[in-house]
Amino acid sequence: MQTNQELSLPKMGCGTWAWGNQLLWGYNESMDGQLQAVFNLCVNNGVTLFDTGDSYGTGRLNGRSESLLGQFSKEYQGVNQENICIATKLAAYPWRWTRQSMINACKSSAGRLGRNVDLVQMHWSTANYAPWQEEGLLDGLADLYEQGLVKGVGLSNYGTKRLQRVHQKFAERGVPIKTLQVQYSLLSTYPVTELGLKDVCDQLGIQLIAYSPLALGILTGKYSEKGPFPPGVRGLLFRQLLPGVRSLLQCLRDVAASRNKTMSQVALNWCIAKGTIPIPGAKSIQQAQENIGALGWELDFGEVAELDKAAASSDKKMVQNIFQTK
Repeated sequence: MQTNQELSLPKMGCGTWAWGNQLLWGYNESMDGQLQAVFNLCVNNGVTLFDTGDSYGTGRLNGRSESLLGQFSKEYQGVNQENICIATKLAAYPWRWTRQSMINACKSSAGRLGRNVDLVQMHWSTANYAPWQEEGLLDGLADLYEQGLVKGVGLSNYGTKRLQRVHQKFAERGVPIKTLQVQYSLLSTYPVTELGLKDVCDQLGIQLIAYSPLALGILTGKYSEKGPFPPGVRGLLFRQLLPGVRSLLQCLRDVAASRNKTMSQVALNWCIAKGTIPIPGAKSIQQAQENIGALGWELDFGEVAELDKAAASSDKKMVQNIFQTK
């Protein structure tokens, strides 16, 4: 039974890792009204893709991001309403290894959302540590599409070799892979420059989604080497990275000044120029407005080349996700 409708993806989406995450992002429930306003503003401006995961949320707030998205999409009335696309990533937990476990996981996500998941994604590949676990999970992912429970399937943190293998497996069942999501930014060009993922995705008709396009906030220019730094793990990372990315930040600053844009907007527009869909996070109206300002204009060829050069010569790079496969 297949009733898959076509998924329409915008130029930019919104990542919702911070919606429910106390450890890294300091979420608390008093922020919900503000997050609803962020959601409304995004949809209103054509940012209709919301990326979440069934592992998002801390402790008792596990799945919180999905619950909030369900609530917000139900309450939203207005322009682009029919284009809202909720993409969730199902975690490859050690206790999930059968195809049925993926179907159950997706149904649980749909329960929290109060609606079907539009785009279901495999959160990471287990190839690096438990290759035997992956087959059942991938079968379950394809089942979800075949049974019409989702409009599309995608992968996350997969490299070229692994992607081609899964593509072949799915093609045999007539299941298209709609998207691949990787960490990609001016500070993390590895998936494209070294793994060649963009070319492979283009050949296979897969849309590349860029997560962490602002490198957890380093590319916003809001933090300097002298501090103050954000609290916790991000602060430690920023202390290590900032001194080595001075020239890249200066290049971003120069392009932003000549364009009358912010550094974040230039960094996001660069991702779009590279043919990817960036999914920056937003916890406040101000952040959402700033992200939206990356749309409606384009960096020119020379500016992109200048930023590429600065990125390539940067002393430091973002640490790659440990689950990223080759």
